[in-house]
Amino acid sequence: MLMRTDPFREFDRLAQQFFGSHQTGTWSRPTAMPMDACRVGDEFVVSFDLPGVSADAIELDVERNVLTVKAERRPVVTGDNVEMQVAERPLGVFSRQLFLGDTLDTEQIKADYEAGVLTLRIPVAEQAKPRKIAIGGAQGDRKQIKA
Repeated sequence: MLMRTDPFREFDRLAQQFFGSHQTGTWSRPTAMPMDACRVGDEFVVSFDLPGVSADAIELDVERNVLTVKAERRPVVTGDNVEMQVAERPLGVFSRQLFLGDTLDTEQIKADYEAGVLTLRIPVAEQAKPRKIAIGGAQGDRKQIKA
């Protein structure tokens, strides 16, 4: 089971869009990053939108059952004779924390970063998967039930 940590983060994001106020994220106060999450078979797939972020500027940490994703979007072109004409992408630090339930295997998380999308695959732990249990009878007949 996958849970979000901050129920008001979505309201903050909507308020920023509505009122047009956008602050650059810092390491002490990062900006939220958009994500999608779904279950596909025996794993959860979580995708984070991080266009313009280089792979070396992304940090993934799991402590206990809390997954933390942090990323920093830096200016692409810098220099003395660089004069930006249009700069619409927000720069700064982006972060997201997810509580991972005990039914997920945090030791087997896989991460891929391609085309500005960070995709995490979090498998369901073996002990949480359905299994059949054999039942022994007095006659020696064995039946199976689905657990």
